[in-house]
Amino acid sequence: MPRIAVLDKELCKPSKCGLECLRFCPLVRTGVKAIEFKENMKRPVIHENLCIGCGICVKKCPFKAITIVNLPAELEGECVHRYGVNAFRLYGLPIPKPRLVTGVIGKNGTGKTTSLKILSGKLKPNLGDLSREASWDEIIRFFRGSELQTYFKKLSEGKLRVVHKIQYVDLIPRYVKGTVSSLIEKADERGLVDCLKEDLGLVKIWDRDIKMLSGGELQRFIIATVLCKDADLYLFDEPSSYLDAYERVRIAKAIRRYTVGDNRMCIVVEHDLAVLDYISDHICIIFGEPGVYGIVSNPYGTGTGINHFLEGFLPDLNMRIRSEPIRFRLKPPSTPRTVEQPLLEWSNLEKKLGEFHLTVSEGCIHEGEVIGVVGPNGIGKTTFVRMLSGEISPDSGEVSEKTIKISYKPQYVSSKYSEDLTVRDVLMRASKDAISTSSWFFQEIVVKLRLDRLLDRRIGDLSGGELQKIAIAECLATQADLYLLDEPSAYLDVEERLAVATSIRRVMETRKAAALVVEHDVIIVDFISDSLMVFRGDPGVRGHATSPLELKNGMNIFLADLQITFRRDVRSGRPRINKEGSYLDRYQKRIGEYYYVELGK
Repeated sequence: MPRIAVLDKELCKPSKCGLECLRFCPLVRTGVKAIEFKENMKRPVIHENLCIGCGICVKKCPFKAITIVNLPAELEGECVHRYGVNAFRLYGLPIPKPRLVTGVIGKNGTGKTTSLKILSGKLKPNLGDLSREASWDEIIRFFRGSELQTYFKKLSEGKLRVVHKIQYVDLIPRYVKGTVSSLIEKADERGLVDCLKEDLGLVKIWDRDIKMLSGGELQRFIIATVLCKDADLYLFDEPSSYLDAYERVRIAKAIRRYTVGDNRMCIVVEHDLAVLDYISDHICIIFGEPGVYGIVSNPYGTGTGINHFLEGFLPDLNMRIRSEPIRFRLKPPSTPRTVEQPLLEWSNLEKKLGEFHLTVSEGCIHEGEVIGVVGPNGIGKTTFVRMLSGEISPDSGEVSEKTIKISYKPQYVSSKYSEDLTVRDVLMRASKDAISTSSWFFQEIVVKLRLDRLLDRRIGDLSGGELQKIAIAECLATQADLYLLDEPSAYLDVEERLAVATSIRRVMETRKAAALVVEHDVIIVDFISDSLMVFRGDPGVRGHATSPLELKNGMNIFLADLQITFRRDVRSGRPRINKEGSYLDRYQKRIGEYYYVELGK
């Protein structure tokens, strides 16, 4: 039985714990313990051929740095790549298919980006052998009998051209210099410059230097650059990050339009379920233990694959990948809250920031209510949240001066904390219950967001996704009447987004508090919201926000602006975007029901 022993170098602190994991290891063979300290590595190393998986070292480690996982015997000899001794392993790869878009879904840290690096040729798989570099003949033979055998043969012979849209687009200005127009025109090999300029909304930034671009503008720029290349395989790693819902639909349409056909192949890693469903022809699920191992499933039909992922069970492998299924409400909340006393009210508000002018219609929020806030980037959503929090004052109108306590999670959290603080310090500052293992908050929020493993980590050592979860947990741990969360799903994978949404609702119901959540992921908006505020206008120039609307009415307005329609999946109840021009799409647009609440097929 293959056994994976992973020791997290960031969590392991041998000078502080006295190496209890070594002292309590019960197994000695040929004079060597299954776990010993390596001076050259400055940390313990687990000998996986000796380890029997008893789990004693896991329990003795005070920093939860050790993870030992037993895998099914069928995976013996199936490792595609491993990063080192007691480090991450990847089993299997997504299979590119001609004239189709392959979607990839899974937790962060289970090998999605690694898979794309291998398929692009940037990372040569070692087939699990750390002692030497695998030859191309061995790699091709490893994949014999599958479509990947032919793929790697062509890749090794230089007969396959692959272009890769990287995950972290904010790194691009460090290595590339020039204006948007000059760089895209230089990259254009397919004569698509004029088309992509319009399709991806690059007109306003066409002559701008890329070092002056925002995250969303950089994302659209690099997607246009990749689509301009004449390639056999296009790889997109999280193309919707930094983008609002309008831009996500726009890039999804462009990727399908310019990669499907002429025997081209495309693979898209995406966490936004609506975008993934819309863009993909079939789905591969990557499951496993983050940072420990990842296994790539067989390809499924798009709807079936996403449903298997939400249900947490893969029937063809007889494998459960999650303890509980994720379910969606089959219809939106119906009754408006007219009799309850509002928790917070605001009159018609107006605010000018430079050339930008925002107006907000009067409204209120009630106990236990979650209001979703949707609209394009640069339309005033964050400005409205800052007015409610008291951070800035409106030029006209007022927010009721009730003595309520407000907890605020801002949009950008990287500069919020000192890098020398630990996660424990941050959560304890918000509430002692956040780190008390007997409290409901610790069990329902901290553990389910997987923050219990990070309590002794420094803030400066955390990834963007980990930092986002810390900021959310700190916001929710604070005792308040109103919680304001600005883009809580940024940097998070699908399961983390849904876990955060569930946590927000749980806190509101338990504390009889209210929340206002700014979000670009339409699936999360549907999952979490009782009512909706829609921001419309001209980004960067003027914006107008509606009063909180009944969810169905708000979504109808929002989806009409996006020019997309939703249907409900029969099995999971999740919203699914209808293919543009399909019968359902045309029918729903004709009757004005963009947000379809009846179960579709």
